[in-house]
Amino acid sequence: MKRDDLVDLNAFMAVAAEKSFTRAAAKLGTSQSALSHTLRRLETRLGVRLLTRTTRSVSATAAGERLLATLEPAMDMIDGELASLGDLRDKPGGTIRLTTSDHAATTVLWPVLERFLPDYPDIHVELGIDSSFADIVTDRFDAGVRLGEALAKDMIATRIGPDLRMAVIGSPDYFARHPAPVTPQDLARHNCINLRMMSSGGLYAWELEKDGREIRVRVDGQIICNDTRSIVRAATAGLGLAFLMESSVAEPLADGRLVRVLEDWSPSFPGYHLYYPSRRQPSAAFALLVDALRYRP
Repeated sequence: MKRDDLVDLNAFMAVAAEKSFTRAAAKLGTSQSALSHTLRRLETRLGVRLLTRTTRSVSATAAGERLLATLEPAMDMIDGELASLGDLRDKPGGTIRLTTSDHAATTVLWPVLERFLPDYPDIHVELGIDSSFADIVTDRFDAGVRLGEALAKDMIATRIGPDLRMAVIGSPDYFARHPAPVTPQDLARHNCINLRMMSSGGLYAWELEKDGREIRVRVDGQIICNDTRSIVRAATAGLGLAFLMESSVAEPLADGRLVRVLEDWSPSFPGYHLYYPSRRQPSAAFALLVDALRYRP
């Protein structure tokens, strides 16, 4: 295989992943016209169309999907082997790319990284904060952080945090004006702060459970947010009830700015896990980080 072939194939994978010549060109540090020329050259050489182009989007053809199915695991293997070369150095090093939510980064990753990184100056960590659960293979991440109940079966998973709980909360001022809910059905009579899901674009249905009985409640209210900090601020200001991770509101609950209700409807559930493809050969640096993150009760 010629060197130009690898360059062209990498360009094809970038366009297919981004579904846009503009975004792929920015990611590769080239111009849109140069990237378009590269893809036309590759298609001409192969004698098949790899991409379907419209004015609004770009998608892989059947031939393109077949080529991607071969390229992605091969490129993962190459990346893993390149990373494993760090094992031959006296000190482990290299860059580890992780995709994670803001909550997981704040509560689980940062406390460990603050202790870990000073001991390994040649190890670099890149965090991609994204609540929409990026595809770690397609987006070229080394690993991701996800709740234990949402892990794909073909991944290696390491538990890195304790069990978690959700909490229905509101301010004392809000409860001075509205009676506290006693059952999940009572939430229909309350002004609730909705969360817009980054992954689906829909509103999150509050998931409550008691004695094995699960209820998903669609709430309504004046405010919709897509980030936890804004929801905490709105709830603290007395603008409605919120449903958030218990650890996200530990401080305002402790100092009385927020009050918890329906606590018996919020059981614990599996916490955060670090996950990565089973076919990837971990580097020495990655293995050290996994061990540092491993949850030890």
